[in-house]
Amino acid sequence: MSEDRFTQLDRMRYTKNTASSRLALLAIVFDVLFFISLYKSDVGTYYYTALIGASIIYNLVFMLATFLCSEGVKNYNANYSYVMFGLGVGQIIRIFILPMQAHQAVVANQQVMGDAQFIRMVIYLVASALCLFAGAIINLNKSRALKAHIASLQA
Repeated sequence: MSEDRFTQLDRMRYTKNTASSRLALLAIVFDVLFFISLYKSDVGTYYYTALIGASIIYNLVFMLATFLCSEGVKNYNANYSYVMFGLGVGQIIRIFILPMQAHQAVVANQQVMGDAQFIRMVIYLVASALCLFAGAIINLNKSRALKAHIASLQA
């Protein structure tokens, strides 16, 4: 192992994993943009359903869990990467629930969600998921490298 690589790995013992943490926070930002885009819409009574209530609760849980992950990955904890993967999959699944249904629905001869809003919301959810996936992969790689480095120091 080169001296630069050794120094880089040894330095990880004393620094935080800010890349993964910032990607998790960026995922929250994209989710907030999705949240704003969806809830500023008001087409008749279409959005006054239990599905919207569940969506609001999911948004809150998502943001709290993602923030917890952003703090957990700072310390190179690989378990938070798996949670981030799950949250990313959840963001992809959400595309096919509320945005897709609202895009296909018509109330009083008016489309509930237009094409531009639908595409924007899909982009927000995909961007949020990609941030979570990238942060999880970075954290897994760094946590494994740090674990191997610490093991080599103890040997």
